[in-house]
Amino acid sequence: MLIVADENIPLLESFFGDIGTIRRVSGRTVSPEDVNDADILLVRSVTRVNEALLKDSRVRYVGTSTIGTDHVDLPWLESRGIAFSAAPGCNANSVAEYVLSVLSLYAEQQGLDDWETLSVGIVGAGNVGSELALKLDKLGFTVRLCDPPRQALEDEGNETFCSLDEALECDVITLHTPLTRESAHPTFHMMDADKLARLTAGQLLINTSRGEVIESAALLERLQAPNAPTVVLDVWEQEPRVNPQLVDRVWLATPHIAGYSLEGKVQGTEMVYQSLCRFLGLPARKKAGQYLPEPALSKLCFTSTAEEMDAGNIAMRSCYDPRRDDARLRLTMDLPAEERGTAFDRLRKNYPLRREFSSVKIQLKGTSKSLQDTFRALGFKLKI
Repeated sequence: MLIVADENIPLLESFFGDIGTIRRVSGRTVSPEDVNDADILLVRSVTRVNEALLKDSRVRYVGTSTIGTDHVDLPWLESRGIAFSAAPGCNANSVAEYVLSVLSLYAEQQGLDDWETLSVGIVGAGNVGSELALKLDKLGFTVRLCDPPRQALEDEGNETFCSLDEALECDVITLHTPLTRESAHPTFHMMDADKLARLTAGQLLINTSRGEVIESAALLERLQAPNAPTVVLDVWEQEPRVNPQLVDRVWLATPHIAGYSLEGKVQGTEMVYQSLCRFLGLPARKKAGQYLPEPALSKLCFTSTAEEMDAGNIAMRSCYDPRRDDARLRLTMDLPAEERGTAFDRLRKNYPLRREFSSVKIQLKGTSKSLQDTFRALGFKLKI
């Protein structure tokens, strides 16, 4: 059995080596010739899986180790009887921690002693948005959830959800929607010139969903106008060809890596492995946890003199500081235009090892219950 797989999927040999022969390919440039003799195709979000790629192949199963499926022509696969699976929620915690790290930096930039005073509008309450909402709620933030498709499925009197206009009134707006074009609530260019015009200098807009959810030309124009909001982009229209003018205007710019924690990526591989085993009728004996290495940072200690916000910031940034990814991406903007796309992909392919908060044990000596609760809400392990 031949398995053709994106070379950037972690632990390919560990999970799939005893199922078949693995042929590693570049996910961005994979061709029909690469998959013509394949039985199994494993991809990430950069590969367009459709008739053009698979028409003459013998592929009977496609798995994507990502939460999104907009890169896959699902109706065509179904029409050909090709099985499919994704990894919904695999990197939800990773993206949530990315947003928390951004909020930490933003609160510091705004001179806030208490970041919980920020109201947060979460647009898209799927796996990622729901995970983020849960963490923010535990931390004491005021959270507004906007998800029209979910709201339509639930009771009209349910006060859990708000409108997009109401979400846009929050101090922070963070986008976690799938990319949809033909649906009752399309998200393509959801944040258009009209929506962007409503945001002001006192607000922060974060996009970790899909680049096309924001109309980038309108965003660039808005950021060049007075009273512009602060913007953080992890995803971009026309990736990997990122607009350097837009990079220059946003506060933080990262190369589509919000969900790139080791735990998130390995969990995505495990979920596809489990699905493939079910498809083939094989026992699924492998777990992601058995392959996670010891983290480089395993323990932090705080005493009774620690300030709550400072301690949380130190711990979060010890695990992940988005400014490092921002610096790496900005350096690629100095390259010739024809080299930037390759450099963008290289940042993702060679992404430094990043562990989630749960990989670090926090030792607390004589600290308050409030600080203990904060670390628990963030997801750290505690030793008291």
